[in-house]
Amino acid sequence: MKILITGATGFIGQQLITQLKQHQLLILTRNISKATQLLGAQHQYIEQLNHLNQLNDIDVVINLAGEPIVGKRWSDKQKQLLEQSRFQITNQLSQLIQQSVTPPHTFISGSAIGYYGMRRDTQILDEDSAAINDFSHQLCRQWEQLALTSQTEQTRVVIIRIGIVLGKNGGALAKMLPAFKMAAGGKIASGQQGFSWIHQQDLIDIILFLINHPTCQGIYNATAPKPVSNQAFSQTLAQVLHRPAVVPMPEFVLNLAMGEMAQLLTKGQYVYPKHILQAGFNFKFHQLKPALEQLLC
Repeated sequence: MKILITGATGFIGQQLITQLKQHQLLILTRNISKATQLLGAQHQYIEQLNHLNQLNDIDVVINLAGEPIVGKRWSDKQKQLLEQSRFQITNQLSQLIQQSVTPPHTFISGSAIGYYGMRRDTQILDEDSAAINDFSHQLCRQWEQLALTSQTEQTRVVIIRIGIVLGKNGGALAKMLPAFKMAAGGKIASGQQGFSWIHQQDLIDIILFLINHPTCQGIYNATAPKPVSNQAFSQTLAQVLHRPAVVPMPEFVLNLAMGEMAQLLTKGQYVYPKHILQAGFNFKFHQLKPALEQLLC
């Protein structure tokens, strides 16, 4: 197949590229030289979607582009950047699909479990659950709607709401490890907020599964079947590292440091991947401790 990919130089994208080497890859990147060094010279690269006016020769589109949501205060300017980095590319891809005579048969577009809103409750959420109408929900809802506009009888659209990805060389775990290795880690705020995680290999396998199963379309949560609390995650990570987890992070400190963005850490969701399980996908990592042990031991 010929596959167009956005976000290929990101943490998830790099791993996905290694699993798709048997296909022809067209990679959208802002820096072709850097992307070539990172991903290899055997792929085709473009800097802008404006260079295309249709996608007639593309079989699959995978859209993983987007400014990282964690790391900077959610100022009005940062919120606009988060929106534009997702909405502009997704809208362009949808328009290109609509303009194609023989469009891609599959459009897989990323989203996040932030769709359900930042919550303090322990309710288990699946793809049919109601959302809290905050910024994270509004961001994901509009992102998803732009992708879904390209759905026709010729093109199926698949939305993956991605949880907290645990990986060796990037993502949330890499940011947590230094503190925990120095025995300076612990629960955040009350510790009861949901932590819906997924092992990096299961996420890649879900994307491959969705490419190869033409009956799959619509919304899919990409989270492990066994979400945990933030406190349980902290205790398990410390146990795997043979360190204590006795240094909590008070909520007011995060609120002072990060403002509204702190809600990503002090609130959370317990998300269940109902649709992908119903489709027949088998997770390699259901439980948190074996997943962490595979990554860290």
